[in-house]
Amino acid sequence: MSRVTLLALQVLVAVVCLVLWQLFATVPVFGKILLPPFFFSNPVDVFSQIVKWFSSGVIWKHLGITLTESILAFVIGSLGGVLVGFWFARQPLVAAVFDPYVKMVNALPRVVLAPIFALWLGLGIWSKVALGVTLVFFIVFFNVYQGVKEVSRTVLDNGRMLGMSERQLMQHVYWPSALSWMFSSLHTSVGFAVVGAVVGEYLGSAAGLGYLIQQAEGIFDVAGVFAGMFVLSAFVILIDFGVTLVERRLLVWRPTVDGRG
Repeated sequence: MSRVTLLALQVLVAVVCLVLWQLFATVPVFGKILLPPFFFSNPVDVFSQIVKWFSSGVIWKHLGITLTESILAFVIGSLGGVLVGFWFARQPLVAAVFDPYVKMVNALPRVVLAPIFALWLGLGIWSKVALGVTLVFFIVFFNVYQGVKEVSRTVLDNGRMLGMSERQLMQHVYWPSALSWMFSSLHTSVGFAVVGAVVGEYLGSAAGLGYLIQQAEGIFDVAGVFAGMFVLSAFVILIDFGVTLVERRLLVWRPTVDGRG
């Protein structure tokens, strides 16, 4: 299937969903509105709210703050996950010692951590970044750890037979093996970095998309809530597209699905 066809089908799904939403929210079915506007709004009102935000310039400040928090959380959490994942995978004793503590910290509800970070770091961006880091770190960590552990024993033995040093094994064997796992986790981590930033803003802040959504919810502005969610969704797709471009650059050696390089 060509990319154009795939994109057309993806757009078609979105258009069908929006049309059905608009119909069910405005046109009675058997004398009853299936999606009452007070609870579900409608795409026209949501789009109007988005246009109003961008045309007035209100959203740029909030978008910039959420973008900064999300990127910082994504970068810090990803780097930490990669480094610690490699370290644990290459040091089995260290991994065994810290294993119960890693599982314990990963099991903590992130919503519970949000007010603690706000208390420690204040209501500025760093409490939101810290919350995002806790979400991103473990996703990347577990994937990188598993990627390094999954290295073929035959490939390692062949490399050592050819006289490769540990540094060369890291560069030519471990790192390529972990890359596929790492980028798989990064695509998921993009959304979680944004979730961490927005949840932190929602619980306590004076700016950001989470703040906008919280304010809209406080006055029962359902269109504003959905508008904030749509802006967030577009925002995540753009960042994920950037990750995809980097992935294609670094994984040029990996064959595509149809078997072509």
